[in-house]
Amino acid sequence: MTDTEKIANRILVAEDDPVSRRMLEAFLQKWGYQVVTAVDGLDAVRILESDQAPSLAILDWMMPGLEGPEVCQRVRAQPDRPYVYILLLTARSQRDDLLRGLDSGADDYLTKPFDTQELRARLRVGQRILDLQNGLIAAREESSFLAAHDELTGLANRRVVLDEIAKEHSRHLREGGSFAIVLIDLDHFKSINDTRGHPTGDAVLKQVSRRMASCVRPYDTVGRYGGEEFIVVARSCDRTGAMALADRILNSLRSAPVETDQGPLEVTVSCGVAISTAAKPLDPQELIHLADEALYRAKNLGRNRSELATETQLIGSS
Repeated sequence: MTDTEKIANRILVAEDDPVSRRMLEAFLQKWGYQVVTAVDGLDAVRILESDQAPSLAILDWMMPGLEGPEVCQRVRAQPDRPYVYILLLTARSQRDDLLRGLDSGADDYLTKPFDTQELRARLRVGQRILDLQNGLIAAREESSFLAAHDELTGLANRRVVLDEIAKEHSRHLREGGSFAIVLIDLDHFKSINDTRGHPTGDAVLKQVSRRMASCVRPYDTVGRYGGEEFIVVARSCDRTGAMALADRILNSLRSAPVETDQGPLEVTVSCGVAISTAAKPLDPQELIHLADEALYRAKNLGRNRSELATETQLIGSS
């Protein structure tokens, strides 16, 4: 059983009566739950606010410290925490009391004395609801990831990279310093697609992406700009740091062939580097244009190399 499954299988029993608490614990353990117990409402809140909080909870209504409905209110007051399915146990049977319990944030209730099989069935309903919610959260997170990442390589997509350049430009204008972008293009990639096929080309793109991602700092952004072209946004980076980054990327491809189903392939890239400095701040369009010109020069000079946007280019773009 994985750690996630163990957490999902945990259940809190908050009951101040020791006999009732032991009886519930025995049934729940028989049904396969890992039981965590609390002797009063304050103890229950502490457990439900912990990092390893159970996702299911059975709360007695009448407890010292805080009553069951008050515990529910405390838990529901923290919507950013993982959801806890709460079942209230109560000797109260008046409609107003039961409505109050549900209004406090309880998901369900059982009146005492309760049938154990009914309790088991209601807990199963609670687990199905939690499973459904977890599935929806996972689907939402996957959708969010896909919206921000290139489907093939898993890198940031073009929109995200352009947004990062714009954000870094704004920070740069406020705080000064410098930042860089590195525009990267695979050399002779069309030949790989034409002679080896697009599946092999896709495999090359994936492996090249992984190698490039291993070369950047945790706070840099590397993304797919389009086709076989990639871009790195290097925060707080000067000329020396940007050229060193480009060299790391070049060497990561030079170090070993890319393995494919059709055998190893020698793959190289060319890089164009552009810097925005405090003395010469560049807007995102200027920066990309200069990096593209530097990349074009690297291609013309034989590929498998990096070129830095020159002072002449910077003056010419003004």
